[in-house]
Amino acid sequence: MLPKEKIARINELTRKAREGKLTEEEAKERTMLRKEYLEAFREHFRKTIENVQIFDIEGNDVTPEKIKKLRRNRLN
Repeated sequence: MLPKEKIARINELTRKAREGKLTEEEAKERTMLRKEYLEAFREHFRKTIENVQIFDIEGNDVTPEKIKKLRRNRLN
């Protein structure tokens, strides 16, 4: 995930934007930080999904084949 300092900076710039006091450079910085945050979030979410295993009531592994394939490809 993104360091706390960067998240705090995003929040600071967002508050400043709401007040209408954001400079052009700060707007560019906020855009870059948001993009970085979304990339980190998506990567973390993707890894979480790839590690999910689903079992039915009888204990059979019913994990979708697509997830199993992603997991196998990651291990190779």
